[in-house]
Amino acid sequence: MTDTQGPQGDEGRGGQDQDQGDASHAPLSVPKLDAEQSMMLRLVGREWGRVSAAPDAWRRALPVDPDTGSYPEPAQIVPARFGRFVQVAALNAPPPGAVDGEIGAPLGRFGAFVRRVALGAPLKSTAIARERMRKLIALPVLSADALSSVAYGPEALLAVLVLGGTAGLAYSLPVALAIVFLMLAVGVSYRQTIRAYPYGGGSYIVATDNLGRVPGLVAAAGLMTDYVLTVAVSVSSGMAAVTSALPQLAGDTVLIGVLVIAVLLAGNLRGVRQAGALFAAPTYAFIIAVAALVAVGVYDAAGRDFQPVPTPPLHAVEGVGLLLVMRSFASGSTAMTGIEAISNAVPAFKPVSWRNARTTLSWMIGLLIALFAGTMAMVYLEGVIPQSQETVLSQLAHRSFGSGPMYVFTQAATALVLLLAANTAYNDFPRVLYLLARDNHAPRIFLRLGDRLAFSNGIIVLSVAAVCVYVAFDGKTASLIPLYAVGVFLAFTLSQSGMVMHWWRKRDRHWRKSLCFNATGALLSAVVFITAGITKFTEGAWLAILTVALFLLVTTRIRRHYDKVREALRLHPQTIEIPSRTITPQPCAEPPAGPEVPSVRMEDSETEETPEEIRHLSVVPVDALHQASMRTLAYAASLQQPVLVLHVSPSDEDAERFREAWLLWGDHLPLRIVISPYRATVAPLISYLESLHRQRPDLTITVILPEIVERHWWHRLLHSPLAGRLRRALRSLPKIVVTTVPFHV
Repeated sequence: MTDTQGPQGDEGRGGQDQDQGDASHAPLSVPKLDAEQSMMLRLVGREWGRVSAAPDAWRRALPVDPDTGSYPEPAQIVPARFGRFVQVAALNAPPPGAVDGEIGAPLGRFGAFVRRVALGAPLKSTAIARERMRKLIALPVLSADALSSVAYGPEALLAVLVLGGTAGLAYSLPVALAIVFLMLAVGVSYRQTIRAYPYGGGSYIVATDNLGRVPGLVAAAGLMTDYVLTVAVSVSSGMAAVTSALPQLAGDTVLIGVLVIAVLLAGNLRGVRQAGALFAAPTYAFIIAVAALVAVGVYDAAGRDFQPVPTPPLHAVEGVGLLLVMRSFASGSTAMTGIEAISNAVPAFKPVSWRNARTTLSWMIGLLIALFAGTMAMVYLEGVIPQSQETVLSQLAHRSFGSGPMYVFTQAATALVLLLAANTAYNDFPRVLYLLARDNHAPRIFLRLGDRLAFSNGIIVLSVAAVCVYVAFDGKTASLIPLYAVGVFLAFTLSQSGMVMHWWRKRDRHWRKSLCFNATGALLSAVVFITAGITKFTEGAWLAILTVALFLLVTTRIRRHYDKVREALRLHPQTIEIPSRTITPQPCAEPPAGPEVPSVRMEDSETEETPEEIRHLSVVPVDALHQASMRTLAYAASLQQPVLVLHVSPSDEDAERFREAWLLWGDHLPLRIVISPYRATVAPLISYLESLHRQRPDLTITVILPEIVERHWWHRLLHSPLAGRLRRALRSLPKIVVTTVPFHV
């Protein structure tokens, strides 16, 4: 069986017209049959009809009523809070609080209770639109990474120039102006990307569509490296801001940083809206704090006719040259990380998504330029240089506000926005993983939506990776910065190059202007990427480049495996097995009845002592009609016991597509389709089996599952272990047997 996949569907495939609106349809878990597979399904159905009893005979043989239990219609659901929270009810009087894979086990119910308390009640699939963000929430959520980089971008720039002494610092303003121009060019470029890809145009989608699969994977590798480092750098910079105000915490930065990542994990598992509301205030507080700092600083500088304060005496340890200036430019460009976040998360905006995303991007670019330029101007006017014990922003706040309440407010806002800026990565990293999994480049577990309509598995992977990187580099921002620029500007370069190809091919209205903007962004991004890769190679950039190469290797191998499995599952003429005898179901005997026979209770029904006393029912869960499922159906029917086929669909559209394929095959066996609107697969299965057991407690129900058996153990990670989950969940129920029909690939 397959779980419901993500909400974005095929957004961004090609340059859709702007007035098409939003796409929020979930991709169907039942694949559409091509002409060859439709013909093969008819052929298999004809062979079944030749050797199998009539469909009515199979239906008459059923010892139970298959039409038992269902989820309520959407109109019948009474929401708990504002139409968003809905208890996940099982079929036919379920155990309270049951969730996917946990019905029937006390430990599972306790885990469900803990998860409900920590993360909140599950949301309906139809709530995905209501979980989208308006602009005032999207701005701090998606811009936190870019805006908070003002706290460490200027410092990274100065940390390189200071190696050239006073002569090196003289280049701080020209380098800052070059970075401001880069921000403007890349920001305008991404406005063109949103216009061309109104359903989400991240680097992976744009590069894949216009440059090919391998450049798209390279762009995805750069993005995912950047997102992991975003979390690590944001947390490390936030801890630097904390220790600047509270030096006594310097020895506990690693532990505190890990705890902060754990809090981010829990907050994002609660869903988009909860994370947005939680993380909006610190971003706005940071904007206010930096704006006040710059305003007070400019006022003070006006009192001395804007004469810069002399910097402390500096001893040059490196000659001032082009290489030094380019290294500072690459380091300072880390202030641009996060610019792509809005174009990649267009589907997360409220309708009209693309228009709201472009507006928010413009706000972000304007704020980023203002804050960065204002901070660099204050650094120049105040003669501030980097220090190991105190950040540059803390020094500026001390000079503008002293050590009073405004200084505390500035440091607190800086620390919070840096610690929470990682939320940008938490919004986009799982989306990129979802797109990779949708294209069979990542395990399909990343297609699943959690209870709170968030890509929970991707969020967990990001948290684990960020903790590993943060701990490995001892929570030091200076050690992480060299890895930072490589991934993000690799993604920028490929994305903007893809947009150049897009406009060149499409050549619609204003295409020359758009091409010029994107070409400028691609050129400047390539300059930063090459500069960072060369000048910072020995400082750690080699690790980022190696990570991209390993990512490319792993994703291509995953795609190769899924292609192999898909080909093996396709129906082929040479794989059709024709039974040598007619398959006729044996009707199941009715349980004894009468006043002299006590009713059979569930808890004492396992009393059979001879084979004649066992009454069988085979239930075959099927997700799609392919080679493995057809073999399982043939196996179940060959036992000549009553058979009931069960399909769990996440939507009516998915159910209809499966029903069409089933009728094309011939409808030879009884079929029951259960619609599960909560993205759950195991819970509806178990609940339905419980309802059958309540009808006939004397039956022994055998659940027969198709199981893909991989050649190598690591391939098991790429497939859902449904049989094991069912066994664990059904262990407490009497007279339930779970078996599998292996299909080797």
